[in-house]
Amino acid sequence: MTLHAQQVSESLAATVDTVGASIVRVEARQRLAATGIAWSSDGLIITAHHVVEHDDAIRVGLADGQTVPASLIGRDPTTDLAVLRVDTDAVATPMWLESDMPDLRVGHLVLALGRPGQTVQATLGIVSALGASWRTPAGGQVDRYLQTDVVMYPGFSGGPLVDMSGRVVGLNTSGLLRGLSVTLPSPTVRRVVDMLVQHGRVRRGYLGVSTQAVRLPTALAQQVGQETGLLLITVEAGSPAEQAGLLLGDVLVVLAGTPVRHADDLLAILGPESIGTPVPVRLIRGGQLQEHSVSIGERA
Repeated sequence: MTLHAQQVSESLAATVDTVGASIVRVEARQRLAATGIAWSSDGLIITAHHVVEHDDAIRVGLADGQTVPASLIGRDPTTDLAVLRVDTDAVATPMWLESDMPDLRVGHLVLALGRPGQTVQATLGIVSALGASWRTPAGGQVDRYLQTDVVMYPGFSGGPLVDMSGRVVGLNTSGLLRGLSVTLPSPTVRRVVDMLVQHGRVRRGYLGVSTQAVRLPTALAQQVGQETGLLLITVEAGSPAEQAGLLLGDVLVVLAGTPVRHADDLLAILGPESIGTPVPVRLIRGGQLQEHSVSIGERA
């Protein structure tokens, strides 16, 4: 082994030792345990939502060998994040990459760590894809698409992705995209964890409709400046949409000043900041453009 290769090898092992002190085992399902990351020194633990199959009788294995009970603080299925708390201050916390990852590039080496057993396990790979913000199939907003080629061994979900400086880039999960392991970047993790700690859940706006994207007639498409809108195929009784006078068969084209062409556009508008806010709605009814106002509710 050349001197340079040996130095890289020693650096990787040192990173595993350092970050490994903050990696815990999460026992919250009947089969193989999963992994969690110490979030704060007062006992907050973060992990993947899909590995927490029951809300009680959760146990966490700490780096010092202790196994302690944990309580569920909150979970968000749409981003596959859950927050636990253990009654101990004997946990180390890692250094997180707090920015939007401007220095991270496709091809950079990264480590994925897990503790599904008593000891830390590690696997090495590269960043294979970086992209813009995206919305999960369940509607969660993720600040950046981040995929690696690291082998996610059983029990690695909920563990960290670590760069070569020893900073945690995000939380690894195999529970968001079928057949793919992705990493929730640190800005997404912090935003969701903060909401879960404050509210026990992620607050989301609620309109009370089901929609289907439809193509607009040519004349209306030219008038509104978009080719598609959202056809209302259901309007829930007592919902904000019904209270605002929206009807089955209406076609939404603009909500809160933002064009809505696909279901993802509507989900993006219904964030926590929209709750309780009256917003204008532009829709097509009977071939005519109409203006309404709706006060966004909160999804229970």
